[in-house]
Amino acid sequence: MKIPYIPEDAPFNGEQKYWLAGFLAGLHSRLLVLEDKQSAPAAGASTNTQLHILFGSQTGNAEALSQTAAKAARAKGLVPVVQALGEVDLDVFATMRHVLIVTSTYGEGEMPDNAQLFWNAISASTAPRLEQMHFAVLAIGDTGYDGFCQAGKFIDMRLEQLGAKRVADRIDCDIDFEEPSSAWIGTAMPQFAASAGSSGTALESAPEAPVIPGSNKQNPYAAALVTNKRLSAEESAKDIRHFEFDLTDSGLKYEAGDALGVIPVNDAALVSLLLTQLKADYETPVPSFDRNLGDLLTYQFEISEPSRKLIEWVGQHTTNQELRHVLQHDDKDTLAVWLWGKDTLDLLQLELTRSLSVPEFVAMLRPLQHRAYSISSSSKAHPNQVHLTIASVRYHSSGRERKGVCSTYLAERVRRGEKPAIFISPNKAFRVPSNGNAPLIMVGPGTGIAPFRAFLQERQATGAEGKNWLFFGDQHQAHDYIYEEELQAWQEKGLLTNLDLAFSRDQEEKIYVQNRMLEKGAELYAWLQDGAYFYVCGDASRMAKDVDAALYEVVRQFGGLSSERAAAYVDQLKKDKRYLRDVY
Repeated sequence: MKIPYIPEDAPFNGEQKYWLAGFLAGLHSRLLVLEDKQSAPAAGASTNTQLHILFGSQTGNAEALSQTAAKAARAKGLVPVVQALGEVDLDVFATMRHVLIVTSTYGEGEMPDNAQLFWNAISASTAPRLEQMHFAVLAIGDTGYDGFCQAGKFIDMRLEQLGAKRVADRIDCDIDFEEPSSAWIGTAMPQFAASAGSSGTALESAPEAPVIPGSNKQNPYAAALVTNKRLSAEESAKDIRHFEFDLTDSGLKYEAGDALGVIPVNDAALVSLLLTQLKADYETPVPSFDRNLGDLLTYQFEISEPSRKLIEWVGQHTTNQELRHVLQHDDKDTLAVWLWGKDTLDLLQLELTRSLSVPEFVAMLRPLQHRAYSISSSSKAHPNQVHLTIASVRYHSSGRERKGVCSTYLAERVRRGEKPAIFISPNKAFRVPSNGNAPLIMVGPGTGIAPFRAFLQERQATGAEGKNWLFFGDQHQAHDYIYEEELQAWQEKGLLTNLDLAFSRDQEEKIYVQNRMLEKGAELYAWLQDGAYFYVCGDASRMAKDVDAALYEVVRQFGGLSSERAAAYVDQLKKDKRYLRDVY
C-alpha cells in the first residue's frame, strides 16, 4: 500500500506534519500486520504448545536456522510461529509462553538490523516482567571478530534478568554452525515439548522439496563462469569486475536482493610458502584428517587470516615483544592494527621459542569459508545466469603481494568455462517491494551498487511504475564509474528517475553519497512521505553509519522535527520494513 504524501505547502506546521505522518505510517504498519496474519497459525493453535521462534538475521543464516528449528518443533508436536525479532510487538512478546530466539551478531558485537528495535525495547527500564516465559537462545557468530555471538549473549542475559526461565543453556556457534546447531536443536526441542506439555505426536507438515545442488553451502553447484569483465578503468586504484555464471538446467532460483556464496580455493603461491616455512611438502600426510597437508591448505582451511588460536599460541611462544605486550594487555584495537595486512605466514615467520609441528598447526586453523556477494542481476531479466560485481583485493606488505582469498580466485585463477562451486544464499529481508508503484531510494557506492542493479532490472522486467532514485559514487568518475552506460540508458528511458553521483576525489573537498543526500534533503524527505523504501548497501563500518546519520538529519531538518521525533520517524521506517540494509 502507498502512504499518502503530505505536500510542503499543506496547512500544517512541522510538528503537525510529524503526527499526521506517524498516524499514516502506523496505519500502514497495522495493515501489513493484518496481511501477515493471513499465514499465521489459526486461533486454535494459540495454546501452550505454541513455540515462538524469533530470529535476528543480517544475511539470512539465522532465518534459515529458524526454519530448521520449526521443522524440529513440529516433529515434537509443537506449533511453531516463526517471526523476525523486528516484527514482534513488546506487549505481544510479554504474553508468549515458549520462545526460541535464533540470532546472529553483526559487525563487532552489534545486533542485526532486524533485531535492534527489539533489543532497544527489552533493554529499556520499562520492559515488562517475563516470569511466565520459557526460553532458549541459539547464537551464531564468527570467532574471527570481537564480540563473538554478543547479540545472543545480551538477549539471553536480558531475558533472564526479566524473569524468564531458561529451557536450555545458550549455544554459541562459530561460522561452521550447521552441525552444532542441529545437535543443539535436537536436544532443546524435547525440553520445550516437555515444558509445554506436548504429547510429542508429530504434526503434519507440507512435503519438502528435494534439495538440489546449489541450494545450500553443504551441497554447492558447479557453475560455469562465462564472463569475467573488468569494469573499472586501468588507471583506477581498484580492480572491479563483473562476473556471470551459467545456471542453465541447474534448477536454481534466486531473487533480487539475494547473495551468492562462492567457495574459494587458496592461492597456490601462499600454500607453497607455508609448506616451506613448516619444512614440509605438499604430500605430507595429516592422519587426523586422512588427507595430505597441501590439499588441506589449498581447499579446507583459512590461511590468509590467522585464527585466534594461532595468534594466542604464537603470542605465548614468540620473542616479539610488541605482540606479547598487546596480547597481555588485551588491547583489541591495538591488536587489530598490529594484525592489519598480516596473514598466517607472517605469524609463523616471527621468532619462535619452539617449533610448531604440522598436526599442531593444522589443529589451530579455521575451516575455509565461502564468501557471500550481493547478486547484481535479476533472474527475471537473466533467467539462466547470475551476476556478481566484485572488487579484487590486492596490496603489498612486508615485501609480499597479498591477495583477497575469493576476489582474486575469481579474477585470476578461474578461467572462462571452468566451474567454481557456488550456492544461493537467500536474503528475504532485502527485497524489492511487491508494490510496483512504491518509490525506491537506493544508496550504493562502489560495489554496493550490485543489488540495486538487480533491483532496477527487476523493476524494468516487471513493468513497475514506481520512481527509482540511486545515489552512487566512488573515487574518480573517469576511472570508477562502473555500469555507466547502463545507468545512463535507464535514466534516458525514465526507469531511473533520479541519479545522484558522488566521486570523492574529483575535487579538493571530498564528496560522498551522504553529502548528496543532504543536498537533496527536501526532495528525499518528500519521497519518504510518499511511501518510498530506503535501501543501503556497502561498507558497514563507515559508509552505512554516515548514511544513517544523514538520513536522520534529513528527516529532522526537512520534516521540521525534534531529534527525538526524527529518531521515532526512522524507527517507524524500520518497523514498516521501508529502511533496509545489506551491509558488510
